[in-house]
Order: sequence, then C-alpha cells, then structure tokens
Amino acid sequence: MIRNMSLMRYLSWWRSALLMMTFLLPSISVGASSELKTSISENLFSATNWALEHNQKAGINALTIDLTPLIKRPVTIAVIDTGIQFNHPLLQGGVTNHNGLKVATAEDYGRDFSFGAVSTTQPSDQHGHGTHIAGILRSVFPSARIIPIKYYNAKAGEKENLNSTIKALEYAVSLKVDIINYSSGGAGASLDELRALKKAEEKGILVVAAAGNFASNIDEPRNYYYPASYGLQNIISVINHDFNLDINPSSNYGAESADISAPGSRIKSSLPHDRYGFLSGTSQSTAFVSGVAAQIKALHPEATPYQIKTILRQSARASTSLKGKCRSGGSLDAQMAIIVAEQIFRPKSSRFIASKLMR
Repeated sequence: MIRNMSLMRYLSWWRSALLMMTFLLPSISVGASSELKTSISENLFSATNWALEHNQKAGINALTIDLTPLIKRPVTIAVIDTGIQFNHPLLQGGVTNHNGLKVATAEDYGRDFSFGAVSTTQPSDQHGHGTHIAGILRSVFPSARIIPIKYYNAKAGEKENLNSTIKALEYAVSLKVDIINYSSGGAGASLDELRALKKAEEKGILVVAAAGNFASNIDEPRNYYYPASYGLQNIISVINHDFNLDINPSSNYGAESADISAPGSRIKSSLPHDRYGFLSGTSQSTAFVSGVAAQIKALHPEATPYQIKTILRQSARASTSLKGKCRSGGSLDAQMAIIVAEQIFRPKSSRFIASKLMR
C-alpha cells in the first residue's frame, strides 16, 4: 500500500505491485470462531499459510499454548489503512467501535478520514488491503481489539491521502490506542505527520510501519521512506522475507533504518465480501509484527514502545540472508519474543513459560 511519492517512484511501485499483489483464492471458505485465544486457532486461519506453521523456519514461530490466564488487560490496535469489512467471518468479535470498547456494529465500526468520506463511523473497504491486514492481526493475536481507521481513497491525490493519513494518526493518538499499524508510507516527509508521531511517542503508543516495496536501501537519504525513516524510538520498521527466509526482491531494507523482517510473501488472509486470498509486501510483514507486539503488551502493559521494539529485535532469529538488511539481522520469532519479555518483566515465571513453548 502506498500513500504518496514522486512519479518515478510511483511507476517503480506499480512494476513491483504487478508482481506482488494477487488475489488468488477469492472463494475459499474458511470457518471462523468467536472464541478468543492467544494461541493460533486453525478455525481462524488456514493451516496452509506458511507464515503461521510451526515447522517452517521462515514462519513467525507462532505460540502453541494459550496465555489467556496471564493477560493483564486488552490491547487496542489502530489499523490505519483502506478500511475494513468489519463482519468478515475471520474478524467477527475482533473489531471494536471508535471508542475501542464495544464490539463493532454496521453503523459504528471505526472512523473514515479518507478524502471525500461521507460516513465517519463506517470505514468500508473497497480496496481489500485493510481487510487483509486486519485478518493477519486477528490470526496472530485473536484477543486484540482492532480499530479500523481509513485514510486511503484510490481516487484521491497524494496530497489528499497524506492529509488523511495525518488526521488518522491524530485520531488514533487521541484514542490512546496501544499500537498503530501503518502498513503504508511514501517518499515525502511531512512535518505535520512527524508531529503526530511524536505525540504518539509521548503517549506511549507503538507505531509499526512498513519499510516499503522499492528494493531500496532506506539508509540512504535519497531512498528514505516515511514514516519508517523518521527514526523515532516508538517506530518499528519492518521488511519482507519469503518462505525460504530470503528477503523479497521488492522489499526495502536498511541495516540501520529497518528493525526486523517478517513474512510478507504470498500471505493468505481475509478479503472483502467474505473472501480469502494472497497478498505480498512489507504491509503484510508489518501486521505480523504488530500482532506479536500486541501479545507482549497484553502480558506486560508496563512495557514501553522502545522496550517492545528492543525485545522484538533481540529475540529475532538470526539469518545470514537477512544480515545487513535490518538492525536485528533476523526474522520475527513470536515464541522467543514472549520468553525474552517474561525474563525482563516476570522472571519468576519465565522458565515455566519457556518450558511450555519450547516443547
């Protein structure tokens, strides 16, 4: 997903998008469960998704036990994107209204700040991207409360979409959400956007952002990609690897500017009209990181954004193929992230958790 960029970058994006984004399974029927668990539920997500399979070296090493008894409080994730199909079978019970307190209804399931929006509490998804991202979040952490905030209008110009992004960020900050998932970005920096993100930092809100899909080193000033390149302590920048643990050819990267890699190639998730299909990009990678970050926050509400960011980087599985591509030099490891967090915040129970997870 893209927000704003120069013409040259726009054309480059379309070249990669044509290779990356495919709706390959529009009619697959997958059952859904309203039962909330911290572990992956096969009723919520197809086991054919390599990113969630436990025996895949390139997957996220998803949790295999239910940590619900240890959760201290609910976690809210603002999904700033193209909107959502709030009543998709995969998402039922996981989407809240704009207050983040009640289950969504057809009249009230988030906010729409996209250019020309008429209904402010019905951020419907005509694109599919936002619904796909929400499905990944729901699959990684079913207990998370998702608040959809729409910024994107395909008919709007880059200036209008950027202005909508800023409004969406400001609104998410006003709600005091725990995490902002922003699977988007662009080449142009914005002072107003930076102010909103700094406000999020002051409020203790973690922002997980896509590193972009231009096959560029974003350590280089000419390739900066925002908001990933703002360099704030509360921003996690995510790159994309495939099922072989190789960085996706289209993914941006940066030994200093990117933090961690996560699955982002041919990821299966929800699509509008009760469908399922595959999409690829750092957008999808970002959602996996947000889901694991939410698990840490639910177990340890006292954890600051920078602490969560550090835990995710320290617990990443090192890989020669990812060395020099991001600060962690490795890929997202959900189980190890939980163990590291336990060692920091609840050391007395860390051995018990580790013994359960590592079976």
